[in-house]
Amino acid sequence: MKDLQGPFQEAITTGYTFKGGAILLGTAMLGGKALPAVPVSVSLKTLNRHGLIAGATGTGKTKTLQKIAESLSARGVPVLLMDMKGDVSGISQPGSSHPKIDERHAAIGTPWKPTSFPVEFLTLSEERGARLRATVSEFGPVLFSKVLDLNDTQAGVVSLVFKYCDDKQLPLLDLKDFKKTVQFLTNEGKDEVRKEYGALSTATTGTILRKIVEIEQEGADTFFGERSFEVEDLLKTDGDGRGVISVLRLTDIQNKPRMFSTFMLCLLAEVYSTFPEVGDPDKPKLVIFMDEAHLIFKEASKALLEQIETIIKLIRSKGVGVIFCTQSPTDIPASVLGQLGLKVQHALRAFTANDRKAIKQAAENYPLTEFYDTDTVLTSMGIGEAFVTGLNEKGIPTPLVQTYLCAPESRMDPITDTELQSIVSRSTLAGKYNEEIDRESAYEMLSSKIQPEEPAPPDAGRRRKEEPSTLQKIASSSVTRQIGRTVARELTRGLLGVLGISTTRRRSGR
Repeated sequence: MKDLQGPFQEAITTGYTFKGGAILLGTAMLGGKALPAVPVSVSLKTLNRHGLIAGATGTGKTKTLQKIAESLSARGVPVLLMDMKGDVSGISQPGSSHPKIDERHAAIGTPWKPTSFPVEFLTLSEERGARLRATVSEFGPVLFSKVLDLNDTQAGVVSLVFKYCDDKQLPLLDLKDFKKTVQFLTNEGKDEVRKEYGALSTATTGTILRKIVEIEQEGADTFFGERSFEVEDLLKTDGDGRGVISVLRLTDIQNKPRMFSTFMLCLLAEVYSTFPEVGDPDKPKLVIFMDEAHLIFKEASKALLEQIETIIKLIRSKGVGVIFCTQSPTDIPASVLGQLGLKVQHALRAFTANDRKAIKQAAENYPLTEFYDTDTVLTSMGIGEAFVTGLNEKGIPTPLVQTYLCAPESRMDPITDTELQSIVSRSTLAGKYNEEIDRESAYEMLSSKIQPEEPAPPDAGRRRKEEPSTLQKIASSSVTRQIGRTVARELTRGLLGVLGISTTRRRSGR
């Protein structure tokens, strides 16, 4: 081993020396010992090339995620962090010194200082935090059909519904708007739609309605609606220039994979259609961490997976990096795994024949090395140790290196309810997005249209001439002025385009 130390140190030092900015992950290990003189870093410039943090339960994946998020924030890079288990909320509070932390950083050769980081808490449900929502109209017919896992015939009916609402100036804001429109076109409005667009099959519309009920049961009815979340709010920095870490609290939707996949696809598509092209900047504009990433792909339809894979490939040019955190690399589809430049592999456990097969397959995902028996080290690493490989500025993979990882400087436990409430109460985003808005839309307009008409009063003709139309009322109402857009702008949206989402802004609450 002594004979290898010199060549090893030279190879790792050369491979992990970058011209631009970098964040320190830890120090190299050889023969089970940390080498303080051989730091291991990751280039900021290549973090928009995405990444993977993998390893068995209890090996330190979440702490690695937390440390990288802290380092990015300190470098002025905003972060969106999915908190599936509720154990990364402590990033908002300074950590506490501990003998094991002191021992670790003495071996690494770097100081450790308890630090808190700027945090915004977000939620998809009734949990405390700024509510994330999007309107049905913003999804567009293509993406909405993929979320519902519809076939081509059913997707064609969805496009017809969107077209009808465009033509009739009926805003599609939430799921009850869409359901009401489908029901109307199948019953009271069937003659009207047959003349202008063609007949609708009740079997097809019935299937679509049942699919909507399925996603409602997973909580999608709380996600669709206003006020829509603006992805630019993820790009904030604090007064010290540190990137704000937006923690999305997802502890109550672990058993709702369709809901999570729907949200992630919507978010990534919106980021792609909104952010300008920047190529490969010196540091990313935003890094998104997806903890428990297997939930994104679990039970997702083939069409939904294809769209996620496509957007992951394209979003790099927007300066946005996505880092998946999961137990095994095999949790990630091969087409996505091949796009991930940074890989941090914690220990894997070989309890069964399938485990050993997975370990062999995982080892084949990493660069060849003369310094390690990769299969053996993968099963013998301790907590807070990991194999690391990334990309240098030229996009060339760095050498595979066993790394003794730095500890997070923030709290490594969840925050208390009191601390959470204190942060949310001070949040400008919570004040902006937690206001409930239920303006007149397709549901109300169609419900009014099918009500039995009452006898008109004698002066009805004169009053009709004087009263503004429904569209004029909406356009001039205080709610519409507050939202900052008209019904026409809400409905000005291409039926196709990238993932069914137009580049024309449709956001509320400006």
